[in-house]
Order: sequence, then C-alpha cells, then structure tokens
Amino acid sequence: MSTSFKPLADRVLIEPTPVEQKTASGIIIPDSAKEKPLQGTVIAAGNGKTDEPMTVKVGDTVLFGQYSGTEIKLDGKSYLIMREADIYGIF
Repeated sequence: MSTSFKPLADRVLIEPTPVEQKTASGIIIPDSAKEKPLQGTVIAAGNGKTDEPMTVKVGDTVLFGQYSGTEIKLDGKSYLIMREADIYGIF
C-alpha cells in the first residue's frame, strides 16, 4: 500500500480488517448488525513524541478499542486514524 499520507506525532493510520459478510452457517449479516472491526494493519505511523518514541511500525497487525479512532477516506478507501495510546496491543 503506498499512500502519501504521513501522520504527525503519535498518530497511526490503520486499515481495518474487513468485517465478516456471513456467518459460518451461511447466514448473511445485514449492515445494521455488523460490528465495527477491532483489529487492523498499520499503514503509516508518525515519528512519536520527543520523550516517547513510537512502538508500532508499518505492517504491524494491531488490536484497538471499538470506539477508537476517526474514520477517514484516502484514495477511495476507508482508514482509521488514532493515537498510539488507543492501541491495546500488537499481534
């Protein structure tokens, strides 16, 4: 993925993992019942703060809170941008 977007300070740009379209038994899940993804891949990361370097790096798969981040659209795709502190862990 090549994007010219560069997050500032301790912010991270994340591509959310796609949501399941149907259950294991084949039932199609309507849009209104789909849950927001809780994990994704880091696409870009800022340089961190002067007293706190970044822990995550591009390519990491991370877990974050359900209400973390702000959804933005770049090049027609949806991404989340959030502070590194909103990320719970790295897979």
